[in-house]
Amino acid sequence: MSASLDKAVATAGYYPALASHVLKIAIGSERVKNHFVQAETTFFGREVRRHMTVLVLTPTRFIRVHIDDGQEGEASNSASATIESALLRTVSSVALTHIVRDPEQFREGDIPSEVVLAVGWGVHSRIELEPAVCPDENCDADHGYTGGITGDDTMVRVSAIADGEASVRALEGFAAALNAAVGEHA
Repeated sequence: MSASLDKAVATAGYYPALASHVLKIAIGSERVKNHFVQAETTFFGREVRRHMTVLVLTPTRFIRVHIDDGQEGEASNSASATIESALLRTVSSVALTHIVRDPEQFREGDIPSEVVLAVGWGVHSRIELEPAVCPDENCDADHGYTGGITGDDTMVRVSAIADGEASVRALEGFAAALNAAVGEHA
């Protein structure tokens, strides 16, 4: 594991020993070309839940490690760590969405308000359906549903307000490195 990835995991502070152990298993003997680490805390009523996502780019693979606090209502403290790995040649899509407030004021070099990275390699899909509409405003017939199937294997969102500008830039940099690597393996 690279020293910069090890440091990023330690800085995130979310079960660093567990994260390092799982990452070493996932990466194996490969070299880390690029990485992104995001630790988040979410709130559900009175419950606080933490999780961390680590994205790693090696010369041949895209790796996602996700660590979550234990399941709701469990009697003891626990965490689960999941490794997903895709050969770069199997990555079918890399989508980076930039969300910008006041786009008329945006200038080259500015930080987007949010960035969302979606990576697909054909393992998971999401179906989005909505009621089909009729162009006749007075029509009250049921026209069924319309929608689409979207590859949705991994999605990571960061915002300048919640995660900091450095995190937004880091995700943009990781996405650029992943795009370049996927292009090399096409």
